[in-house]
Amino acid sequence: MRPSSGAVYRHVQGLSRGLAILHAINLSPEGWASIAGLAAATGLHRTTVRRLLETLQAEGYVRRSVSDDSYRLNQKIRQLSDGFTDDEWISEIANPVLGELLQKVVWPSDLCTLDGDCMLVRETTHRFSPLSFHRAMIRQRMPVLLTASGRAYLAYCSDEERRQVLRLLVAGDDEQANFARNRVLVEQMLEKVRRQGYSSNEGEWKQQLKIAAIAMPVRHKGNVLASINVVVLKKAMPIAEVAERYLPALQAAVVKIETSLNENGVPLPTK
Repeated sequence: MRPSSGAVYRHVQGLSRGLAILHAINLSPEGWASIAGLAAATGLHRTTVRRLLETLQAEGYVRRSVSDDSYRLNQKIRQLSDGFTDDEWISEIANPVLGELLQKVVWPSDLCTLDGDCMLVRETTHRFSPLSFHRAMIRQRMPVLLTASGRAYLAYCSDEERRQVLRLLVAGDDEQANFARNRVLVEQMLEKVRRQGYSSNEGEWKQQLKIAAIAMPVRHKGNVLASINVVVLKKAMPIAEVAERYLPALQAAVVKIETSLNENGVPLPTK
């Protein structure tokens, strides 16, 4: 692109090199790379590679393993792809299915993706549900460990991603940070989710004490992309009844989305 003055912007070599480093780590079969390996893959001098890695680490995009001096992509790297890939498949594939789910269950649903240490509401049927108690849910952030959506995501994501998320949560100072520090309790909760095949919460989030929900993950090629919930007022029915009534419809919605993802070859976000 040329500015109005007619001058041509100079190529930013440092940016290109930094992107080459991220690309090389992403292509590493083991998910990690050494400085020597990155130098060989990019054609850059080792000193340059180390300087770029230190910058990327300071910005939160890579992390270094102290034990073997290798580098891995960090959780923040997901932010580089969420805005494009997620919007594409959510708008074209997930939205119509959420509309169909609303017609079957009437209660509202949210589609959430992981955003650092929380779940981000990317799409919702709250504004269309006659039983909705929250209208403005788009872009709302919800705790991972205290909501059905977060629990579904965390139970089925990769072990490495789960470790990264829990490290972020432990470093916090909110109500879920204390939960995250009790690893035995966390593992028991996640094992229950896997055993049931769905997650739930029933007023554990102090900001939403009146809310209960069930949720399931949306998976594609072995990766968890999002989670979908069905949200009810806790006083309306016990969580067991919520699952009995609405889990089949929720399962069908997830299967339909996952089938469409596979058929359309939607690219995976970088993790």
